[in-house]
Amino acid sequence: MKPAVILLLITVALISCKGKKETTLAQTDNNTEAHYSRQAQAPAIGLNLGNAAPEISMNNPSGTPVDLSSLKGKVVLIDFWASWCGPCRAENPAVVKAFTTYKNKKFKGGNGFTIYSVSLDSHLGAWKKAIEKDGLIWDAHVSDLKGWSNTAAEKYSVSGIPMNFLIDENGLIINRNLRGEALSQALDKLVVE
Repeated sequence: MKPAVILLLITVALISCKGKKETTLAQTDNNTEAHYSRQAQAPAIGLNLGNAAPEISMNNPSGTPVDLSSLKGKVVLIDFWASWCGPCRAENPAVVKAFTTYKNKKFKGGNGFTIYSVSLDSHLGAWKKAIEKDGLIWDAHVSDLKGWSNTAAEKYSVSGIPMNFLIDENGLIINRNLRGEALSQALDKLVVE
């Protein structure tokens, strides 16, 4: 074979390899971008740990709508309860204690702790009276006054009360069904000294 032909074949082979490498690098870059794009996507909305808590928007006792998402930036306990529920009322002192202890604390990803109380009451007067009697001093009390047909309770698959979900500052579910000291213990783990 002539040296010029050999040189031409080597050049063609090198150009082919170089083109394949560039394609491979471009494909790798696209795969990396797709990977980071998937990571940047919002988490699935659901009821499992790590899911984004489904939005709730209901009226407070004065008839003003309060959205769960309006509390973003704080650690929030979504607390399902009712004035007629004995176990709920017995749990309220622990919830009040947690609120007063942690409401102004700094957490790993946010500042403050609050409670979003969803009542399964059907009578406005009884609901308001229980809030006052039990000293539930946080602002976010909501209900649609439909009792067990409460739309938020249906969305959260509530089959018994008290029931709660702890969400982080980004609205992600990080714990659930915390009772008594278990609530304070869970919050202690999130506090930044």
